[in-house]
Amino acid sequence: MAARLKKDFVKLLERDEEFRYAVVGYLGLADISKSLAKLVEVQAKAEERLTRLEEAVTRLEAAVQRLAEAQAKTEEIVTRLEKVVEKLAEAQARSEERLTRLEVSFHELARQVGKLSDTIGFGLEDIAKVVLPGWLSRHEGIEVEELTRTFMEVDGEVVEINLYGEGVKDGEPVVILGESRSRIYENDVKEFDESVEKVKRVIPHRVYKLLFGYWIHPKAQREAANRGLKLIASYMR
Repeated sequence: MAARLKKDFVKLLERDEEFRYAVVGYLGLADISKSLAKLVEVQAKAEERLTRLEEAVTRLEAAVQRLAEAQAKTEEIVTRLEKVVEKLAEAQARSEERLTRLEVSFHELARQVGKLSDTIGFGLEDIAKVVLPGWLSRHEGIEVEELTRTFMEVDGEVVEINLYGEGVKDGEPVVILGESRSRIYENDVKEFDESVEKVKRVIPHRVYKLLFGYWIHPKAQREAANRGLKLIASYMR
């Protein structure tokens, strides 16, 4: 049946020109319809892509906006930080200025203390020169007329002795080597004894070592005992 219909359709196409044009037109419309359908499908897909692109652009704009806001906040923080650094620099400058003044004041105070120490030292030295001869006679059996300040050269080094005297003990010559310190500490004993040990090398007689002061620390007493050095306070009689 189908084969016969095909033969009849072909014969009709061969014989009837108007029919042929009608079929051709129909087939063209069908192709156009298919093309339109594809075009509609493509358009739909394009619109879908455009929609996604618009969404992406919207998200990108939002991200750019957030970035701009963050940038503004960063600039604000940097500005505040610059102000803080500026204030810190000003405070540092003021601190350095105060420190400089403090150093100047400290040096001035040290100079004045040095002067005061010299004054007290010389005053104490004068007291020692009066007190010590009698004390040495009563307690050590040493007879010495006077104590003076002197300088002795040892191996090219000049050593100052505040209290120097030449006396006699049990009929034998003895040399007094002493120093006055307002407050006598353990280190004072060590330092003085080290200086005296140098001087002893150039003295042919027996040496009597002493430190004279207003106040004596207990550790200084122990150190002096170990070194064979006498500590005498101004209040001792």
